[in-house]
Amino acid sequence: MIELRDATVTAWAADDADGPGRRHDAARGRRAGHGHDRVVTLLEPTTLRLGERRVAVVGANGSGKSTLARMVNGLVLPSAGSVVVDGLDTVRDGAAVRRRVGFTFTDPDAQIVMPTPREDVALSLRRLDLPAAERDARALDVLARYGLGDRAHVPVHALSGGQKQLLALATVLATEPAVLVCDEPTTLLDLRWRRAVDALLDTLDVQLLLVTHDLDAARRADRVLVVDDGAVVADGEPATAVDHYVDLMTARAR
Repeated sequence: MIELRDATVTAWAADDADGPGRRHDAARGRRAGHGHDRVVTLLEPTTLRLGERRVAVVGANGSGKSTLARMVNGLVLPSAGSVVVDGLDTVRDGAAVRRRVGFTFTDPDAQIVMPTPREDVALSLRRLDLPAAERDARALDVLARYGLGDRAHVPVHALSGGQKQLLALATVLATEPAVLVCDEPTTLLDLRWRRAVDALLDTLDVQLLLVTHDLDAARRADRVLVVDDGAVVADGEPATAVDHYVDLMTARAR
């Protein structure tokens, strides 16, 4: 169970981002007079209980959807309120939360650190305190399971973008997280690899929080959150929530 309890995220920003001599109100990030810095609200106070197996988060670029997702494994900590995953608080129990919650980024190069796929998966398995030989054997099994068995010893830079995204997922899934957060995992992929990653995500037996611009993928979720201007503006059944988002974006395009 993922729980956000009045979770809010704010950040300092230089006032020149909004014009000289202006700043934002600390509570809501709106102009409040003159000053050298301003506080912007990246996510308004948000309360959610997410127990569904597959939850999709949609919204325009800069809407705050990635901020919300990154709070779930403690990459972003709440400025106020709290985020709790299966009873673990992301502030007080950060290490335990990260062991329970896996995270993949839009760009797999942001998280692949070793020269070959085998070494990258084996590195992630170090947290399980296994002997080196067992880590290597398990890494090969994981790569085979996710369609990368024949790429185990290939230099990472020789992999296609889709293969890198599968590797990033395999590296995270090797540690058997209870929750997986994917931040736009198919945005950089062509149609073939988008379908391959989507197919993999559809089969996973973990709770999935999927940030996506792919509205077809969102419609396959059990629940959809629509984030706009730092707030959850729709939350519910996928078809209704996605239609709300489409209407919102269509109105802004006029």
